[in-house]
Amino acid sequence: MKVGFMQFSPLFGRKEENVERVINSLRGAKADLLVLPELFSTGYLFLNEEELRRSAEPISDGLTVSKFLELAKKENTNLVFGIAERADNKLFNSSVLVTAKGECFVYRKLHLFDREKRLFSPGDKELEVFDIGEAKVGMMICFDWIFPEVARSLALKGADIICHPSNLILPHCQDAMVTRCLENRVFAITSNRTGTEKRRKEEFTFTGRSQIVDPKGRVLAQANAEEEKLCIIEIDPLLAKDKKVTPNNHIFEDRRTDFYLW
Repeated sequence: MKVGFMQFSPLFGRKEENVERVINSLRGAKADLLVLPELFSTGYLFLNEEELRRSAEPISDGLTVSKFLELAKKENTNLVFGIAERADNKLFNSSVLVTAKGECFVYRKLHLFDREKRLFSPGDKELEVFDIGEAKVGMMICFDWIFPEVARSLALKGADIICHPSNLILPHCQDAMVTRCLENRVFAITSNRTGTEKRRKEEFTFTGRSQIVDPKGRVLAQANAEEEKLCIIEIDPLLAKDKKVTPNNHIFEDRRTDFYLW
């Protein structure tokens, strides 16, 4: 199975340009699963809710989802990407999975980071796992990484691959995702963005270093902090089915849930 990420620096507020740029880069990529960054089509540093609302879009007939559904069918691939979603007058930081079969699934970020709490509604959908044929995938977004319950919940529900669109500014996530993969015996694709966004008095520099990690905690591929890169590698998703650390230790069956708070 061929999986990958695209790391780049979106142009703030230029949705159509960002979408077309990615589509042009992904044509002919020949991958089964590709992951893009969080809020890849809009940029990150919204000044206020009104500005965010103008950029957010519905899932059903929004520009980004419509174009990526078309791309997924044409390229016979599955795509995961982060957008600003507008639904029932609420605004969500969402990740969308569109499949080669024309399906569309949405995850809304459960754990909002810092200033996001002033702009977005917290996620209201359960963590779910979706079958894309060669593997089962789950989604989480950026700051969800710091809550181990997210990756564990997805793994318990059968995820082989965790797709992780991100706009990371803290330096710890890439290392922590190695642990998430080890403790759950899953693959993870963290697709981060690069560059610096400055708007009025606020400025964020994103850490790049998008990566693919396997169930044994090995970093199979990683971009550097600044490069724009489309990376595709071959993995065996069956490796995520083996939950044994030793012949006598199974990471799920050995859990002592009667002693845990959760």
